[in-house]
Order: sequence, then structure tokens, then C-alpha cells
Amino acid sequence: MDYSYIIIGGGIVGLATARELIARDPAARIVLLEKEADFGLHQTGHNSGVIHAGVYYQPGSLKAQLCREGAEATKQFCRDNGIEFETCGKLIVATSPIEVERMQALAGRAAQNGIEIRPVGSAELARIEPNVRGLEALLVPATGIVDYRRICLAMAERLREAGIELRLATRATGIVEDETGVTVTTDTGEAVRAGRLIACAGLQSDRIASLAGLPVRHRIVPFRGEYYTLPADKSAIVRHLIYPVPDPELPFLGIHLTRMIDGRVTVGPNAVLGFSREGYARGSVDLADVASMAGFGGFWSMARRNLRSGTTEFRNSLLRRRYLEECRKYCPSLTLADLGTPGAGIRAQAVLDDGTLVQDFLFLDGPRSLHVCNAPSPAATSAMPIARMIVDRMEQAA
Repeated sequence: MDYSYIIIGGGIVGLATARELIARDPAARIVLLEKEADFGLHQTGHNSGVIHAGVYYQPGSLKAQLCREGAEATKQFCRDNGIEFETCGKLIVATSPIEVERMQALAGRAAQNGIEIRPVGSAELARIEPNVRGLEALLVPATGIVDYRRICLAMAERLREAGIELRLATRATGIVEDETGVTVTTDTGEAVRAGRLIACAGLQSDRIASLAGLPVRHRIVPFRGEYYTLPADKSAIVRHLIYPVPDPELPFLGIHLTRMIDGRVTVGPNAVLGFSREGYARGSVDLADVASMAGFGGFWSMARRNLRSGTTEFRNSLLRRRYLEECRKYCPSLTLADLGTPGAGIRAQAVLDDGTLVQDFLFLDGPRSLHVCNAPSPAATSAMPIARMIVDRMEQAA
């Protein structure tokens, strides 16, 4: 074998997996293949940069455990590598009686998960966040902000120092498993062979699994998270991150005000169906991605079930005034002129063939491979413990 392991994917989960492998076996020969010219250019580099505390997850669940562990691991990695982060805290703000009820349920869930929280009344909320209005709020002090691409680049540097081969601009074009190993052909014309393969391909996870000949029941449906950067004179509009109380019927957290580690403040994101898995500019369309959705029965089942919320998101995307109304529920001083530079991230939402939105981890196993087909949000925060779980699973299958 040329290598012990091939990893496909140079986002934060792929890099963290390489890091975990070499920590367990410093003699392992590892090659990581990334199709882009740099690391973390898709989901990792287009998220909101939040170090989540884990408030939203079912008590005792794997998501809750991984998020708590991941938040501390992320902060420690930043300390060890001189990466700036800030534990600024988050306020979840209720603006209606039904949201107050939901927030109280969230508080109970957070307490069961061992996360420090503190209720904040309307008077205190107005004092600590003069530009925010709400009936009540929940303070989550442990929430932080960071630049996850900087974490990726630091991880890559440490991996190179450990002797791991990182190949950029190298796309996997074929995967063949046999009794003794896995061969990956690439668009560079070179074939790479190893004893084991781990694919952390994010937005392309279904395609990479199909390339390996695995029985793929899911399809990646891209959801655009569109946001706006507030003008520089509004960079001090909030001290904390400001989140609405999430609707438990929806898989996304709602439009929020996010302080970024570079000093900007963004408002968003929404969650609108995308027509390109990797097209971040507004109006991006990739015909192959559209055909992939249109030819998948699960997409149409999912669309029918979520028609009302999907229509609302489209309207909010098309009409900035409607988008603004969502923000003004808790920050009434914002105006249309404040919705400055637009941007977007794209979430790889795995959808099963019956239309179910996959909210948990989804793996596909080959004889000598493991494909991470869904690593649920917040995967960036939880990347290091997720990597530990991936390597545990691979070792158990060996």
C-alpha cells in the first residue's frame, strides 16, 4: 500500500479526522485529497463563525455531548495555536408569548445538558442590549465566535509538520475497493492507493459515495443561508449574539444578529432552497445540481411537506423588506439601508428517498471505507469530537 489512509475532503471535519488518525498512530501514512485550491472553502468557510454551546439538543443526545466537547476543544485549539476567539455569549430573545413558552422549554433542555444559562427579563435586556427588544431572553454565556477557516489553515500546517500529505486541487474521479485496499483515481491522472478510505465530502457526500458504488438512499439538497453585513457604523449595535427562539417545526435557527471575529456584524441567515451546491453568488444555478434534485423523488416529498415555510423563505429572500421585518422583531432600529453587503453560505442538507430531512449523523460503510454523508449542525464546533467518533467507527470495522 502506498498509504494507510486516504481522506477525501479538506473541510474542518476532514482535517480534524486526519489529525485524530495521526494522533493515534504517528506512523500512519495518510494522504488527504481536496478538490479546491485551499482548505475550508465551502461549508467551513461560509458559516457564521459561532462556537455553539449546545442549547438546542435533546438532553443526553450525541449531538449535545459532541457540541459541549467540541466547544471546549475548539477554544483549546485556538489557545494552543494563537487563533483569536471571543466568548461573547448569546441571547435567545422571545418576542411573543408562544416564544416565551418555547424559550422556557429550551432553558430546561439546556439545564439538563449541563449548560450554564441565565434568564434575562425585558428590563435587563434593554439595559445590556439597548438596541434589542423582547419580552424575555435567555443568556448563554459560553457561546463564542471564531474564524473557522483560520482553524482549518492551522490544522493543515500542523498536519504537514506531522508528515501527512495534503494534496490540493485534486478531485476524486473514481473509487474502487477490493479485499486488500482502496484505489482512488483523480483528475490529475494519478491513482492513489491505501488500506482504508474516509470520505468527508460535505456538499458532495452523496456523489462520492455513489462513486464508490455504495447504495445511496439520500441526496444532498443545498439550502442557501443568505445574510447581510451591517455598515461599519453599526458594528457596535450588539454586544452579544442575538438569536430568535427557534420554531421546533423547522430545522433552522432563524435570522439572527451575529458578531464576527473581524469586527463585522451580520444579520441572517435565512434558509432558502439553492440551485447550486457551490454557487454562493445570488442567482447561481448549476444544471447538474438542479437535475440531481429534480430527478430525486425524496426532494419532491420534502418540498410538499415544507411548502408553506419554503414559500415564506423565498419571499423573504426576494423582498428585502420582508427579510428586514424578521430582524426588526427583536432589533426595531434596523432599516433597509442597514442591510449592506450580501453574502451566503450553503448547508448540505441530506434528504432521504422518502423526503425525510436527515438531522442526525449518516454514515455509509464500504468493505474498507467510511463515508460521512451527514454531519449535523453544528459540525464546525463539534469537528474534533466528530473526528474521534469517525476514527472509532473505522477502527471497530477493521
